[in-house]
Amino acid sequence: MKMPSQELQNEFVNSKSNQAPLPSGGNGDGLRIIVSGGGTGGHIFPAVSIANAIRTLRPDAQILFIGALGRMEMQRVPDAGYEIKGLPIRGFFRPLWKPANIGVAIDYFRSKWQAKKILKEFRPDVAVGVGGYASSAALGAANSLGIPTLIQEQNSYAGLANKQLAGKAQKICVAYEGMERFFPKDKLMLTGNPVRQSLLDTTLSREDAVRSFGYDPDKKTVLLVGGSLGARTINESVLQHLDLVAQTTDVQFIWQTGKYYFADIKAKLSTLNPQLSNLKATDFITDMGVAYRAADLVISRAGASSISEFCLIGKPVILVPSPNVAEDHQTKNALALANRDAAIYVKDADAPGVLLQTAIDVVGDDARLKSLSENVLKLALHDSAEIIAKEVIKLSGK
Repeated sequence: MKMPSQELQNEFVNSKSNQAPLPSGGNGDGLRIIVSGGGTGGHIFPAVSIANAIRTLRPDAQILFIGALGRMEMQRVPDAGYEIKGLPIRGFFRPLWKPANIGVAIDYFRSKWQAKKILKEFRPDVAVGVGGYASSAALGAANSLGIPTLIQEQNSYAGLANKQLAGKAQKICVAYEGMERFFPKDKLMLTGNPVRQSLLDTTLSREDAVRSFGYDPDKKTVLLVGGSLGARTINESVLQHLDLVAQTTDVQFIWQTGKYYFADIKAKLSTLNPQLSNLKATDFITDMGVAYRAADLVISRAGASSISEFCLIGKPVILVPSPNVAEDHQTKNALALANRDAAIYVKDADAPGVLLQTAIDVVGDDARLKSLSENVLKLALHDSAEIIAKEVIKLSGK
């Protein structure tokens, strides 16, 4: 297995990600952009994709990221080839009257002060926010300094930070229709979500992709993925029905468990006799483009970036929204597809009982797979990163 740093680099495979970070500061007249946000891959992937697109259009651009200390962007952004500054910002505890929130509020004001200091030193032409804790402080500071701002909202239900920042933003790029219920209509632009370019560049055939996992291309393949950290409900939905996996010999399963769950799952699978030849569990899949190409059906959480990927590659998917997200936005994302018969929605609480059997039934129905693929393709918005990058450059006046 590859070392974590290599795995992270593979997640951001694209034409520009291996460039060395460009220096911040200086007195030149080149394009200077701040990109802020993170906390999850769903924020980081679009942020890096937008930065890559800006560099493609304007190789002279100097791009600096602002993230939250201790969050995954502090590792993943440098792995993608960009410099990042960290703020001590963090999320509020619920309910809001908890005494611990006094410290959180102090950290927010410290972060906004630090962000303003970073902006004064870097002197950006535009600040881009993709959501997350750091975005709130960085774009708030940009607004106070009169720096033009652009917001990219990935979800069908807008996040709190982006809603608060929308009033002073010059442009708001969204992935779903009907977002005027959250944002000023005259600022909206339907662009879709930027995705990992490596997913679109995969050249392997389905058959070769299936063989790369040691499987038979003549059999149907189901991919279960809960993100790099894993999804407890999806994992339990498999563990509780290993007998069903054993009985369904005409279906193969690729199971990304996530690193938090892998050791326990591996130990449990090792006790089975006989071993399951049609179930391959791994903590992390390095090349998701190949995994998606191999899969006839995907089971996934309903993060906005993942959904955009499924739309662009036309992949039939069963969505199991995480209930542990702000404003239950993953359920809203999933329903936006399910209501158009572009995905199958399974509620998190119901998944352990029905998810695996539903997947087996669907993957065996060629007509259903074809219908899901055709419908999800209709929702795809192409070239999102390039479109957003052009808007950023336009706002800069350069």
